[in-house]
Amino acid sequence: MEFKNKKLEKFEEELKTKEVAVIGLGVSNIPLIDYLKEKQADVTVFDDREEEKISSEIIEKITTYKFKKFLGKGNLEHLKGFDIIFRSPSCLPTKPELVAEKNRGAIVTTEIEQLMKMAPCTIIGITGSDGKTTTTTLTYNVLKDAGFTVHLGGNIGIPLFTKLNEIKPKDIIVLELSSFQLMGMDISPERAAITNITPNHLNVHKDYQEYIDSKKNIFRYQDENGILVLNADNEITRECQKEANGKVIMFSSTQKLDNGFIVDDGIIKECEDGIRRHIIDTKDLKIKGIHNYQNICTVLALTKGLVDEDKAIQTIKQFSGVPHRLELVRTLNGVEWYNDSASTSPTRGISALNAFANKEIILIAGGADKNLDYTPIGKSIVDRVKSLILIGQTAPKIFDAVKKELEEQHKSLDIHMCETFIQSLELAKRIAKPGQVVLFSPASTSFDMFKDMYDRGDKFKEEVNKF
Repeated sequence: MEFKNKKLEKFEEELKTKEVAVIGLGVSNIPLIDYLKEKQADVTVFDDREEEKISSEIIEKITTYKFKKFLGKGNLEHLKGFDIIFRSPSCLPTKPELVAEKNRGAIVTTEIEQLMKMAPCTIIGITGSDGKTTTTTLTYNVLKDAGFTVHLGGNIGIPLFTKLNEIKPKDIIVLELSSFQLMGMDISPERAAITNITPNHLNVHKDYQEYIDSKKNIFRYQDENGILVLNADNEITRECQKEANGKVIMFSSTQKLDNGFIVDDGIIKECEDGIRRHIIDTKDLKIKGIHNYQNICTVLALTKGLVDEDKAIQTIKQFSGVPHRLELVRTLNGVEWYNDSASTSPTRGISALNAFANKEIILIAGGADKNLDYTPIGKSIVDRVKSLILIGQTAPKIFDAVKKELEEQHKSLDIHMCETFIQSLELAKRIAKPGQVVLFSPASTSFDMFKDMYDRGDKFKEEVNKF
């Protein structure tokens, strides 16, 4: 008998009688707008940008659909009287206009939350300050290679809510979830992982605690059958086990766990009742760095019981990483050029430096500021970097952190400040010597010079390949 998603059918029938608001005309909400038109909902769209800043194709679509629209400054002043409000992840549920509508009785949600509420199958969710995309992608690959029909979504992949009618009970959904997507959510995936929690997005969140609380929603609503994978080396995630409702699986690269997954002397091992069993020698992996070995531990824990371990190991050994994450662009005149544009915080920058422990590094760092503390990266730069090239808004912050560490260690370092991105690359090319690594790991977000981190990484690769 053909499967019918009764929850979805009921929701779609109710849509015909609802007034629906869609906040944000970004990539994830465009398929949602098409879907709502198809389901005959009464839709009004909102966006902070003026009409001329929005693509003409999107404006033409809204006009063709005869949707009402409020754009530009003060657009949310018109957010009144709606039954359902789909917010974009960047529009936090704490906005006064959203709070007022929710208090009045409106459902304030996101396409991700509705997907999780109506999906007929197992959902695996991954969050964390670092490592989300690599872990999510590898989890997807392991499940897919094992024969499952897998749907990839959230921060990566495609918006899955509009594809719900294609998803069957035996399928698996794998989601990369940001703090913005998790914030305000009242449902958790059956299997969840938090790779780590360190300060991030503090230019958007009210404070660090709000950011932490948002992350915790990934497991807060699990039942006793839920599985939660946590980083034992991170103080905040380690403490999360006290709040878990289901089974907790820990991983570590610094501790000998009685149960869980560990990285020990270059070997990834599974620990069960104090007995350690070798799984993968890290020498056999294409991806390098302790942070990536931790990501593999997370994947093994998330897929345990679903996938034959030998099959999972095959996939893991073949995995060469995802774009913009320690991505080798080329080797030129004996110099390796690495694109790590996904490094958008100091902790990511530190992880990247740690991956090249035996190489001399020329580091290009700096970008837009998220109100983060750069003090911790100072020591890693002083300990591991041969030459430092700084650009962007955070250049002074990184410089100050490095200068302080140099003074404490009574050391010196070759440091350069560049006005433009191109200047930084040209300088790196001039000073790099055979056997060295040029590492583009900004440790900052990209919005001072680029559209996003993908645009930034693509520009890096484009310029380096011109050399």
